[in-house]
Amino acid sequence: MYYLLLLITAVIAYAFGSLSTLTIASLYIFRKNLRKLGKGNTWLSNFRRIYGLGGILKLLAVELVKDIVPIIIGGLLLSIKGHGDIGRVFAGYCVIVGRQWPMFYDFKGGYATVAIVITAFFAEISIGAAALVAAVLVTWLSKYISLGSLAAAAMMLVTSILVSDDQRLVTYLALATLIIVLIRCLPSIVRIAGGRELKLSFEKDLSYKFDK
Repeated sequence: MYYLLLLITAVIAYAFGSLSTLTIASLYIFRKNLRKLGKGNTWLSNFRRIYGLGGILKLLAVELVKDIVPIIIGGLLLSIKGHGDIGRVFAGYCVIVGRQWPMFYDFKGGYATVAIVITAFFAEISIGAAALVAAVLVTWLSKYISLGSLAAAAMMLVTSILVSDDQRLVTYLALATLIIVLIRCLPSIVRIAGGRELKLSFEKDLSYKFDK
């Protein structure tokens, strides 16, 4: 029964993780195909220029709901066997996997920074706070989303080792998260080393005024 609940949790969480936040937001929030705004790091810059901070908050809200729902479901399912905390963290890990390798999009996904931070918060508030600070700080200073994601995963592991002595599974899942995030970020790291990775731009872009 226990392993069946884990399997159900994994399927549900991975499926939710595989859903595209951009597609959901395009259909139900912005009523416009957001994927046409660009690729990679330039996408967020273009999105901010067009929709501003309010648009970013709406997009973040969609992402939060999409990632939190399966984690709650996982917690409820495993609480049947008295392990709701394990269910939440395990579901979060499966969401991260789905976010990075979505089955609905040829297994080509994003860096799952938000999912990592949310999972860390469900594991322990202090772990989540540390992961959030690491993600924001590294992304802001480096201007690379991939490095921010990697920093969040690394901080999640380090903090879980320090504060979760009685919950080894949290540490094991944090280690697994760091490994899969590193694998996902390797192409980006190679591009960064070669000077070919585009940086996030927080400067105001006026080039669109010359568009036809």
